[in-house]
Amino acid sequence: MTVIDKLAWIELRDRKILSTRSKGKDAYYIPGGKREAGETDQQTLLREIEEELTVRLHPESLRFLGIFTAQAHGHASGVEVKMQCYAGSYTGTIQASAEIAEVVWLTYSDRPQVSPVDQLIFDWLQQQDLLD
Repeated sequence: MTVIDKLAWIELRDRKILSTRSKGKDAYYIPGGKREAGETDQQTLLREIEEELTVRLHPESLRFLGIFTAQAHGHASGVEVKMQCYAGSYTGTIQASAEIAEVVWLTYSDRPQVSPVDQLIFDWLQQQDLLD
């Protein structure tokens, strides 16, 4: 089995979750991305979020929320994504950058439009009474 190692930033506002859609994709994804060789969770998250959304996460504010694993969206059967999720505060204005086509705030009713691993995160957030 192949596992894709990814980090995700969980940002909630008004009981909605920040999500993005990459250019040419049909699903929404929680912001974040793949670790580069030798990077820590924190380094990966800071780099990816600045590239995608033009904001700077505050490293000291990052707090680990959990790990979620599911079939990787758009990949062959047996390819899984392991998503390590963090929350944290930021500086700047969130806007689409790099490969990001759209930035949206989603509710639980939008669950069918997100990747399988994000669906697990949506379920967890709703169980925690954090997502409408």
